[in-house]
Amino acid sequence: MEGKPGLQTVYQAVQALYHDPDPSGKERASLWLGELQRSVYAWEIADQLLQIHQDVESCYFAAQTMKMKIQTSFYELPSDSHVSLRDSLLSHIQNLKDMSPVILTQLALAIADLALLMASWKGCVQTLVESYSNDATSLPFLLEILTVLPEEVHSRSLRIGANRRAEIIQDLAYYSSTVVSLLLSCAEKAGDNEKMLIKIFKCLGSWFNLGVLDSNFMANNRLLLLLFQVLQQDQTPTNLHEAASDCVCSALYAIENIENNLPLATQLFQGVLTLETAYHMAVAREDIDKVLNYCRIFTELCETFLEKIVTTPCRDLGDLRTLEFLLICAGHPQYEVVEISFNFWYRLGEHLYKTTDTVIHSIFKPFIQRLLHALARHCQLDSDHEGVPEETDDFGEFRLRVSDLVKDLIYLVGSMECFSQLYSTLKDGNPPWEVTEAVLFIMAAIAKSIDPENNPTLVEVLEGVVRLPESVHIAVRYTSIELVGEMSEVVDRNPQFLDPVLAYLMKGLCQPTLASPSAKAIQNICSVCRDHMALHFNGLLEIARSLDSFTLHPDAAVGLLKGTALVLARLPLEKISECLSELCSVQVNSLKKLLSQDPNNGLSSDPTLFLDRLAVIFRTFPQKDFGLFRHTNPIVENGQTHPCQKVIHEIWPVLSETMNKHRSDNRIVERCCRCLRFAVRCVGKGSASLLQPLVTQMVEVYHIHQHSCFLYLGSILVDEYGMEEGCQQGLLDMLQALCVPTFQLLEQQNGLRNHPDTVDDLFRLFTRFVQRCPIVLLRSQVVIHVLQWGVAATTLDHRDANCSVMKFLRDLIHTGVSNDHEENFDIRKDLIQQVLAQVGLQLVSQLIHACCFCLPPYTLPDVAEVFWEAMIFDRPTFCRWLESSLKSLPKEISGGAVTVTHKQLTDFHKQVTSAEECKQVCWALRDFTRLFR
Repeated sequence: MEGKPGLQTVYQAVQALYHDPDPSGKERASLWLGELQRSVYAWEIADQLLQIHQDVESCYFAAQTMKMKIQTSFYELPSDSHVSLRDSLLSHIQNLKDMSPVILTQLALAIADLALLMASWKGCVQTLVESYSNDATSLPFLLEILTVLPEEVHSRSLRIGANRRAEIIQDLAYYSSTVVSLLLSCAEKAGDNEKMLIKIFKCLGSWFNLGVLDSNFMANNRLLLLLFQVLQQDQTPTNLHEAASDCVCSALYAIENIENNLPLATQLFQGVLTLETAYHMAVAREDIDKVLNYCRIFTELCETFLEKIVTTPCRDLGDLRTLEFLLICAGHPQYEVVEISFNFWYRLGEHLYKTTDTVIHSIFKPFIQRLLHALARHCQLDSDHEGVPEETDDFGEFRLRVSDLVKDLIYLVGSMECFSQLYSTLKDGNPPWEVTEAVLFIMAAIAKSIDPENNPTLVEVLEGVVRLPESVHIAVRYTSIELVGEMSEVVDRNPQFLDPVLAYLMKGLCQPTLASPSAKAIQNICSVCRDHMALHFNGLLEIARSLDSFTLHPDAAVGLLKGTALVLARLPLEKISECLSELCSVQVNSLKKLLSQDPNNGLSSDPTLFLDRLAVIFRTFPQKDFGLFRHTNPIVENGQTHPCQKVIHEIWPVLSETMNKHRSDNRIVERCCRCLRFAVRCVGKGSASLLQPLVTQMVEVYHIHQHSCFLYLGSILVDEYGMEEGCQQGLLDMLQALCVPTFQLLEQQNGLRNHPDTVDDLFRLFTRFVQRCPIVLLRSQVVIHVLQWGVAATTLDHRDANCSVMKFLRDLIHTGVSNDHEENFDIRKDLIQQVLAQVGLQLVSQLIHACCFCLPPYTLPDVAEVFWEAMIFDRPTFCRWLESSLKSLPKEISGGAVTVTHKQLTDFHKQVTSAEECKQVCWALRDFTRLFR
């Protein structure tokens, strides 16, 4: 922003932001005001706007600006202006306390953030309480400041560092009794003042969350008594009830270390047990908000005392009335209530899984059984529901979560026992359709966990399901089809059922609403019963030929082709090529049709549907052992031609033309590259004749349209052909050709941040060179540019891109450490020595800076691996680089607080450089970077 704008201009922009009827006017005002907030003039302008307080909009903008500037640009202010800023903000909040609650909150946040940054403001809590606690009109903003102050201690917007944070927490703990006494005094004076009580409970909850309240002091405090009185009363207003519930949950969360907080833990435990009657009253009054609040409290109680519940059930704080409360909640007709407790049941299941004590398991088994029955009831559709179950609405997502929870807990009850009980409810009674459907849904969740060997009940269920009449409710058929898909292991053990099962699923496939689950079930059966399904391959091929005549979701159609390809891989080798050609021809012919149609005929020319189908077919035929599919590849003896090779060569011209036609469309080109990637993986070096035309087209299109998928496809080619000496120069030429437009793209303003996918795929390509032909890369002219971009990209806060950059750096240095290829080891080591001599210090400095100021904690293990490899390669040199990098770090934050001491720097240096394992480097990095967060 050039020059300081006038106040009138700012007012006009704020008015436009809130009141301009033209959206483009609002957009322009928002951009201009954002630029103003980032400028150094924002401090003075915001202060003036607050002083004049002309209207709510301008004051809100000014208060928000003050908060933002303190959080992000506090360094712009000289230290001698901090006191005057504090006094000015306190004056503003006092003058504007009646204007608007949102302005009050923004100013309170600004004051709280200033207190955390401003090391010279000692005892801020005491100062604030002494200044404003005796004035009733000032209490609302005082409580607001005291509420947000503990919340901001761990704010990610403020990088105050671990040293300052520890100092602040110690200070707040010292003054916590002052705050609690103030809150108690306010509560006694508040009477039935709902707004004041809400503020009091919110403030108390905030201090509980920070974990600085003295347990013994709070156990006997009248505030705790007041909290439970409010929650026990039937007439408590909804907002006050929610604030009290939040506060109790915060208190329970704060005492998870029960032994250290026993007095408070006992009081909270006894207090929550008194709320059962209040819960039932809320249910009777159909007050769902209060019911949800009580369930939150009961769940938090169980979470807090989980260890006691598992280790000392039925005794003291392990009293199982806590679980009874959750099961009472599970009986509520609204499924949202029981859903609150799911995380606790997961955790209980995990704890019980770790113990082999059958007595403990037997204690909890009845509770889990009751829970499962309640969940089955909650999964019932409405009796007047029409059509199939929805999986994407809120209730559909709830049912999926129930399915996951049942799978996690079923071991406690016994899969077969539960399955049999559920089946008996269908077999022995004549339940309504909605009960039948829900029972089948739960049975589908546990079917896979039952041993299918010699199991007559499973066989009986399967036989009964496939004989269901077509007259049953469509939702029952839908879920029964899902159950059949889950019972594919039973079909594999009992192949006499394969024909009736397939006939049942084919009926579903021909019905629009049942087609997709039927396709998924057929896919499951193809996957598990591959040998038996080989006899039915022609039928599968017929389905594949007429795929578009079924009403299938695209994913279901792809899954059906995947299942067909899995079965195809089990055919005799001589039949595979012919059958694969037939399987692919439907998709290839569709692509050809799209290529030949008139672009102006108004019809869709999107080929992605058919490209995805081809991709899944090739993906099922990997040349090597790739993850899930390693058991599906056809057995190819040495010297034999891969059965897919001929097919892939036949379809290459169509893929090439499709890619050329849609070269500007990233989505379609990405699908083409994906299809080619699996084709190349499928036949490996059998695709050699495609290498030159493919690379030529990739480079040609990439120079015009920088689709990052070409970089990824390039990495696949390097992985397949990089160790073939005859291909290495061509692959290097490809790399250099792809690098030119890529570097130009990344050199643009914010290029790295704006193109993380390009960074990710580019460094995957570099990494493949390092893994397959490192010397070729290290001797090339492009290697220094590659490393410089690697150094620059270390600060990029993008999970996948940063991971690829770090892997490249780690693998590059590792080539000078690892003696895998002995004949070239000395050459590799010398080349790594040369490149590190040029960029090593810069790399270490950038990594330290990135860890402290740019990267989230989850990236630190990757950085640690780079450091570890550099240390193994040349420990003395790395020690010097690290020492130099640490010296350049700032030692204080803008408010004057110490960020890192000399001892902390030397300790970190020693921990890293004396580490004997990579994980020790990672631990040291985690502790050290907390000083700057």
